[in-house]
Amino acid sequence: MNLFAEMKTLTLDSLAALAREGALPQGLDMGNVAVQLPRDPAHGHMSTNAAMVLAKTAGTKPRAIAEPLAARLAADPRIAAAEVAGPGFINLRLTDATWHGLLGALLAAGPAYGRVDAGAGKRVNVEFVSANPTGPLHVGHTRGAVFGDALARLMAFAGWEVTREYYINDGGAQVDVLARSTYLRYREANGERVTIPEGLYPGDYLVGIGRDLAARFGTDFMESGEDAWLPVFREAATEAMMALIREDLAALGVVMDVYFSEKSLYGTRRIEDTLAFLQENDLIYEGVLEPPKGRKIEDWEPRPQTLFRSSAHGDDTDRPIKKADGTWTYFAPDIAYHKDKVDRGFDLLIDVLGADHGGYVRRITAAVAALSAGRVALDCKLIQLVRLFKDGEPFKMSKRAGMFVTLRDVLDEVGPDVTRFVMLMRKNDAQLDFDFTAALDQSRDNPVWYVQYAHARTVSVFARAREAGIAKMEQLSVEACAHRLSAPEEIALLAKLSVFPRVVEGAASAFEPHRIAFYLYELAADFHAYWHLGNDDPGRRVIRSDDPELSVARLCLCRGVGQVIANGLGVLGVTPLDELS
Repeated sequence: MNLFAEMKTLTLDSLAALAREGALPQGLDMGNVAVQLPRDPAHGHMSTNAAMVLAKTAGTKPRAIAEPLAARLAADPRIAAAEVAGPGFINLRLTDATWHGLLGALLAAGPAYGRVDAGAGKRVNVEFVSANPTGPLHVGHTRGAVFGDALARLMAFAGWEVTREYYINDGGAQVDVLARSTYLRYREANGERVTIPEGLYPGDYLVGIGRDLAARFGTDFMESGEDAWLPVFREAATEAMMALIREDLAALGVVMDVYFSEKSLYGTRRIEDTLAFLQENDLIYEGVLEPPKGRKIEDWEPRPQTLFRSSAHGDDTDRPIKKADGTWTYFAPDIAYHKDKVDRGFDLLIDVLGADHGGYVRRITAAVAALSAGRVALDCKLIQLVRLFKDGEPFKMSKRAGMFVTLRDVLDEVGPDVTRFVMLMRKNDAQLDFDFTAALDQSRDNPVWYVQYAHARTVSVFARAREAGIAKMEQLSVEACAHRLSAPEEIALLAKLSVFPRVVEGAASAFEPHRIAFYLYELAADFHAYWHLGNDDPGRRVIRSDDPELSVARLCLCRGVGQVIANGLGVLGVTPLDELS
């Protein structure tokens, strides 16, 4: 049940009726008509801007539309009052019976409450993490993994068919560096003292891989030249690192649907075929780029290159895809990879990238527009940095990684649920400060604990009810008792629950899963406030031994709050807790 959608449908139907009666011109564009929360809750439960957005094209004043529209809306049995405010907004107050019906529908829907069909079954590919397979995932990757997975869950909840994808960067020079670093650990495992030179990876995570390779190959490669061992160690080290990355992601609750290897683009003509496709569509040419801004002209050496016409699709300049020596630029395989995505039939592509990839967005967006003739949209979401603290002090670096704090370091400190929720309490493109001590604090200042505590309360109250002989959970009947929910704080809590489908729809359309986290924190605050009313007024307690029917009604309300919290946490990939230690 989506009351906001129902009220919008009612508003559009009422406008259509006014047009049929001649009170409005026919054929008005209703695309900007909305039903939303009023800025001030005192003004009502919902408001519509219909009269404001239609007045100009209708050639009349907003109130001339608002007054007859309000009269029609007020005639609906779900609406207690429809009042024209200011220049022409219409504020709506719903009947208590409407809110009671919402609670019944919520409880009947259970885990499905809040689902919307905004995606209408369209296919979206969410590519995220895509870290080089040269070391364990670090805290920056962790935030990207949390955001990407939560976004994928959110879009699935909003009606999209979602594919989670990881692009393995195993075709570049960095994988050779990994192989050489692993080879030194292999020699070390065979008894040789080694020094890791600058430019190779020093982390202890390669020690185990070196031992495994020594057990597998013995001393076979100790006297061999690089040509013999490099391809063997490159493949073995990449496989071992990807196994580690998969394990780390699984520990965070992230499971990919597709792992796409960059290496699969080479030697298979996929890059060459993409180049041919671009050539056939006049999207590449031989040319000379203008000197980069900020560089002195005498330092610029103009040279002919194969260029992609990205400026024709929104980029600020054309981009080279082949160097003068005939080798590919890093952009060429990226174009081929995104052509593969387009060819797989996705309606929307989302790339989750580190903040340092900001300059890459325009060129790859232009490539997808060119490759799909504008049919497929690409949205790139940038993930800002994470600063780690403990007791207010910067968190020390990981010895195991050698250079950075790993995903496992974070999980060992606070666990996956806390990690996910904290990282979703800020928008993806805002810097995040993560304090491990604060993340485990049991107070309202810790949103993870605060939301989980609200859910635990909605569960524990049923145990109290059973002890008091009020009701068994399976015997609750919202239809028989919901009419007892009439206090302003109860209606306000029901109104807050009604907002959840709208929040899901808005968050999915904006690709912003943090909106769900914010909503859950607000809902938890409202529920805790409702709960505490009984501390000072026994008549407001959930369990009333002198009034079993009212107790059952309030238990149903608690169950509704718990269900919405559980559904929202599910979208974020966080497990709701029934009790807190």
